[in-house]
Parts: sequence; C-alpha cells; structure tokens
Amino acid sequence: MRLGFLHSIVRTDEKLLLAELDVRPGVEVAMLDDRELAFTLGRNGFGVDIVLERCVNHSRALHALRLFESVGIDCVNMYQVATTCGDKLLTSVVLAERGVPQPEVRVAFTEATALQAIEEMGYPVVLKPAVGSWGRLLAKVNDRDAAEALLEHKTVLGSYHHSIFYIQRYVEKRGRDIRAFVVGDECIAAIYRTSDHWITNTARGGKASNCPVTPELNDLAVQGAKAVGGGIVALDIFEGPDGLLVNEINYTMEFKNSMAPTGVNIAGAIVDYTLKVARRGGHA
Repeated sequence: MRLGFLHSIVRTDEKLLLAELDVRPGVEVAMLDDRELAFTLGRNGFGVDIVLERCVNHSRALHALRLFESVGIDCVNMYQVATTCGDKLLTSVVLAERGVPQPEVRVAFTEATALQAIEEMGYPVVLKPAVGSWGRLLAKVNDRDAAEALLEHKTVLGSYHHSIFYIQRYVEKRGRDIRAFVVGDECIAAIYRTSDHWITNTARGGKASNCPVTPELNDLAVQGAKAVGGGIVALDIFEGPDGLLVNEINYTMEFKNSMAPTGVNIAGAIVDYTLKVARRGGHA
C-alpha cells in the first residue's frame, strides 16, 4: 500500500503519525508537500492508494482533497468533511438539521441586521469569523457599544468572510470545555481544556487534563461527527446548564497535547482508521 501524506510542515502531530506509519508492515509513505504540488486535471499522477490530509492551510487542503478525489483517490478526511468543518456556519447548519445540541446561532449579512440579532439574543454574545481556527479573532461582546464598534471594524477591515456575521450565544463554561476525539464510530478520548480566560484553546494557553468518555459524551460526539460526514474529527463541546453542546468541529485535528493526559494513542488510532479505509476501498 502506498499512502500519500499531505502536509504543509511537519509538526509534532505529523511526526507522531509518521512514526506510527513507519512500523506498519507493507505501507510505503509518499510525502506530499502542499507547497510543491502541481495537479493536472483528470490525471492521477501520484501513484498513491489513499491520502491522509494534514495541511495547515485550509484552502490548500480543501482544493487538494477535491482534486485527489476527482481522480478516484480516497482521502482521510473527505472533501465533504473538510468543506463543512472548515466553515463554522456550515457546521452549525448540519448540526441543526440533524438535531445535534449546540448553542443558539444567528447569522446576518449587514451591520444593522447583525446588531438587531445581537440585541434580540441578549448580551453577552460571541462573534466569530466563519472560517478560522486556534481561537483567533473571536470576540465576546458584552454591550451595545462594543457590538457597534466590532461590527463596523469587521465590515471596514475584514475580508469577505468577515462580512458574514456569525453570532453565537455565550455559554458560561466555568473555566473549561471539552475536546472530544472521534475516529470512525467511536469517541476514543477526550480532554478538559481549562483556562482563566474565556477562550480555552490549548493554542491560547488552556491546560489539558483527562476527561472520562461517558456514554452521553460518546453519543453526542459521534452524532456530531456523523453530521459533518464522519471520519476523524475533534469536537469542542460545552457543558451547558441543560446538557452538553457541540461548539465547533475540526477536521485536521491536533492531538499532541492530548495523548499523555488521556493515555490513548490517538496517532495510532488515526493511522489504523486510514489504513482500514484504504483496504476496504473507501469510507463505509
């Protein structure tokens, strides 16, 4: 089997995956650097049986996955999953369609309608870019003055993505949230991310500790993963007053800070799943 390892740079997460692949018998790894790729439409010139996507750049990942799939190469994750998870609005839509619990979300296309939606929801709310990661460019809006200023700044200074106003009801997390890792049909591990700041991402200084995978957490995480198309995803989950809520879903999940606290070989599980997809000739 020849596996294409699609990447931007080789970080600690990728090194862990490559170490797992190195000890799998009969697996040859072809390193596919997204900075060096050139595609000819309609032609499979890569000679790989499957692609494991580990790009940092979302747009490169998205288009590369579509191009690989267009010539019959299976990918983990699939283009559909990357498309949905790469846009918070699309993620929220499919969660709503499937009845998966999430914080209230409203969407507006102008400053005036966004302000009206915020006032109707009540403060505080969270403004997010539809596309983004690592907890960047999030804003907790506590009053009308802040709302008006932020909406104007996003309109004047932002890109196309910032002209779509994604407004989420603020959920009091009591200093922590949950990141749950789903591989296939199982939530294999989860961590609490704890911080004094309202943004608890480990990329922003949140501390990781083991979170027991209860039946409730497993069911919600798997439901959320299936809603976006399945595969290998990490879900950010809030402990709301009425139960667990899915906040966001990541399709190129980082896990290096989660293997030690959970005692779960997440890298090994990712590789096992990818090879399983390759051997059965596609996603189930």
